[in-house]
Amino acid sequence: MFDNLSDKLNGVFKKLKGHGKLTEKNIEEGLREVRLALLEADAHYKVVKQLVADIKTRAIGQEVLTSLTPAQQVIKIVNEELAALMGAKNEDLDLSGPSPAAIMLVGLQGSGKTTTAGKLALHLRKLGRKPYLVPVDVYRPAAIDQLQKLAGQLSVPVFESTTDMDPVQIVRQAKTAAHAKGYDTIILDTAGRLHVDQALMAELAEIKKTVNPSDILLVADAMTGQDAVNIAQAFDAELDIGGVVLTKMDGDARGGAALSIKAVTGKPIKFIGVGEKSSALEPFHPDRMASRILGMGDMLSFIEKAQSVVDEKNAAALEKKLRKNEFTLEDFRDQMAQVRKMGSISDLIKMIPGVSKSKQFKDADIDDRELVRIEAIINSMTPSERRRHNIINGSRRKRIARGSGTTVQDVNKLLKNYTQVLKMLKKINKGGMMRGLSRGMMPF
Repeated sequence: MFDNLSDKLNGVFKKLKGHGKLTEKNIEEGLREVRLALLEADAHYKVVKQLVADIKTRAIGQEVLTSLTPAQQVIKIVNEELAALMGAKNEDLDLSGPSPAAIMLVGLQGSGKTTTAGKLALHLRKLGRKPYLVPVDVYRPAAIDQLQKLAGQLSVPVFESTTDMDPVQIVRQAKTAAHAKGYDTIILDTAGRLHVDQALMAELAEIKKTVNPSDILLVADAMTGQDAVNIAQAFDAELDIGGVVLTKMDGDARGGAALSIKAVTGKPIKFIGVGEKSSALEPFHPDRMASRILGMGDMLSFIEKAQSVVDEKNAAALEKKLRKNEFTLEDFRDQMAQVRKMGSISDLIKMIPGVSKSKQFKDADIDDRELVRIEAIINSMTPSERRRHNIINGSRRKRIARGSGTTVQDVNKLLKNYTQVLKMLKKINKGGMMRGLSRGMMPF
């Protein structure tokens, strides 16, 4: 996500820093490269033109040219203008109106509406809401079955739609059922098409009229770049959408959609999909995204991810173990599992300020499957081996390697890393640092 854009922008800023004292000429040269980088990211050309003009107006002012650190001032301005371009602040779902509130998901086929419906239900449940999933797509083969299966996996209630029902009939009955069963939010997974057509829009307009949704979210594929912006304009013109969910932001999305949608349509991006897991849905924070684009990290999102996977009771128990130097391989494995829940290691590292721009990070070969191998190795140990690693001799290492489908070298590497962690913990086992580590922030 945004990797190419980030690299190009950081290259521009590096050149500006090399000038020391900036002039209008080298600022304009830098902004010319910024403009090209944004266009290559598939941002809308009118949006790019206005953004660069706004940055230039501020960057050639006296506050920059006379500053002791002019290049840093330019970076600050670019950061602020990017955030403003994408909406300046996070905008929540509109759940106003009488219960049950209805959230209507719309979009083309293949944009990810059904999986987003499940992710959104999980997100709402964490907020204390009682979501009710409603399959409305009676046209796509197995669409209803897909949502019902997903609902079962998430333990979220789902309306029993059938393909012989009329979509308007489904939403009407589902709203009545939700009210009777005490569900406060219904999520409508509507039908899509391969392209925008009048029949689709007429059906969606009728559903909107029937259910009077509190929010209409367009689900769009971030990989489609400016096409996503055009699709957003088309749906907004017919339905007056409340916001956008950009999916597949963890892929090779160049970022053009995220940079352009708010400026072109006036409608905010409310969520981004960052993976296949049901938990891989993030509220969109323009200021944090701007910081990520510029390689400044995103510690707030990092902390929120950590907090979302940490059980307070387990954290307290772990803290006691750490203080007594009783951190076992079982604890090591459990910490690995928590890190995996937070998402891709590469994406997590990018959230740490300064790390993503470091040469060590760029040269590192980060394989998320390494965490799976670690868990497999530890699970192949006996309980006594996990609690007392010193008893693991050569023959035991061979047995563990065979049981986990790894090599003796892999087992040796794990034990070496584990003993290094133990040494590190002994050094920092004092003051408040241990409490921070036990809250899901183990530096593995």
